[in-house]
Amino acid sequence: MSTDATTTTGSDQPLEERVNNRSQRPSSAAFKSFMASSWAPDTSTLPGADDVAPYAAKRRTAISTRFPGERLVIPAGPHKVRSNDTDYRFRPHSGFSHLTGLGLDHEPDAVLIMEPVAEGTGENGSNHNSTLFFAPMAGRDSEEFYSSARSGEFWIGPRPTLALLQSRLGLVTADLTGLEFAITTDAGAVEFGGMRIRLLRDVDMNCDALVDTSRINTGVDLEASDSLDGELTEALSEIRLVKDAWEIEEMKKSVAATVNGFHDVVKSLDRALTHDRGERVVEGAFFARAREEGNDLGYDTIAASGNNATVLHWINNNGKVNDGDLLLLDAGVEAESLYTADITRTLPVNGTYTEVQRKIYQAVLDAADAAFAVAKPGSKFRDLHTTAVTVLAENLDAWGLLPVSLEEALSPEGQQHRRWMPHGTSHHLGLDVHDCAQAKAELYLDGILEEGMVFTIEPGLYFKNEDLAVPEEYRGIGVRIEDDVLVTADGCVNLSAALPRKPEDVEAWMAEVRKA
Repeated sequence: MSTDATTTTGSDQPLEERVNNRSQRPSSAAFKSFMASSWAPDTSTLPGADDVAPYAAKRRTAISTRFPGERLVIPAGPHKVRSNDTDYRFRPHSGFSHLTGLGLDHEPDAVLIMEPVAEGTGENGSNHNSTLFFAPMAGRDSEEFYSSARSGEFWIGPRPTLALLQSRLGLVTADLTGLEFAITTDAGAVEFGGMRIRLLRDVDMNCDALVDTSRINTGVDLEASDSLDGELTEALSEIRLVKDAWEIEEMKKSVAATVNGFHDVVKSLDRALTHDRGERVVEGAFFARAREEGNDLGYDTIAASGNNATVLHWINNNGKVNDGDLLLLDAGVEAESLYTADITRTLPVNGTYTEVQRKIYQAVLDAADAAFAVAKPGSKFRDLHTTAVTVLAENLDAWGLLPVSLEEALSPEGQQHRRWMPHGTSHHLGLDVHDCAQAKAELYLDGILEEGMVFTIEPGLYFKNEDLAVPEEYRGIGVRIEDDVLVTADGCVNLSAALPRKPEDVEAWMAEVRKA
């Protein structure tokens, strides 16, 4: 991998510069002059607006309505260092992406500023005008063009100009050099005529520092400001609880790519059986599909075979895949828009469930189907979980596993059945795999289901090898079935229905895929 150039040498050289001491790039004036010359002119034309642009404008209006008269600062975030001088692929904060429509790796260090104006006179009839600040593409006559490993076109490829993103997003754009002025101008305590600022905090340390310094310099109470910032973070989650039409289509793309990834995994099982780390073979097969059809994985893949399937978030994926095992695959493709799927299937590695595997699987499927039946407008979100775990408890009782009566187990003082199903049944899904995580409990767990909500239904049963409270034949079996669900006007749609769920259908599908 190539490296950027050093700037100083000698024993007094700062440590942060020494990472580039291996660079041998020339720095002569002649080299710099030659590098800046003889490049073909840019003859590209500006694109039309992205399909997402009008939807993102409506989302900005929704957040504007909550905070009239206040300046809102929403950063994308910086690069995150993986190791030494290498970064992870950049992913913007989901709140930033939601309000701008930017996905993929756009745009490190960018900041959306929503500036208050007179009521109803802002963009889209809102209370704010929005400006996207970012570092635009460096000109080919600049040293940055060939010297910066983070932003130079010679290193990372073409980057957008201010005009290009303005045309695509329908947003006013400005150079990042003007950010400090935009954040701090007229800022201060409201009681003294200053501008109140709300910040999406802990995303960009530079923005945190600018806002905090401005608050200190103008006598604003920092403790009270933490509450203001928290309310913005909360609101950015809550406006994502109901998805718009564009978001739903993006999630359908994520699900379709994920379904294809599950097909690839089934095809990989014969090889996985021969590998000491067969789970890695499974993980790799799915990851290839995520990069082919999407932006990335929506989260670390869980490829858990045998007893590893009883570990809820098994992401080591370094175990063997054995004939006769169940493989619990929990995986999702993140689309280029950054919306992710989250699907789980528990597959018999050899293509056929044993009698006890099928019995446990059917109990989990029955629990999922019961939750689907209440997934409709007007139900409470928590009803999904209550319904599913009640079915699981009934099965555990019928199998003689509960140490108390069914009624005692289901009571708040009991809950013994949760030994084998310790997680929640559902979570919202979208830009984050656990979407809307900062929403208030009364809108999330105690919220009422509405048309346009997207969430998972994912009951499971997990019997560990070491669990002496269950018969030996149950031990080492973990089953989870997870689907992505869209609430409609009169019920719900299983977005992931293309993947079989019934045990006999799973077996037939696996046989067909392996034959192909």
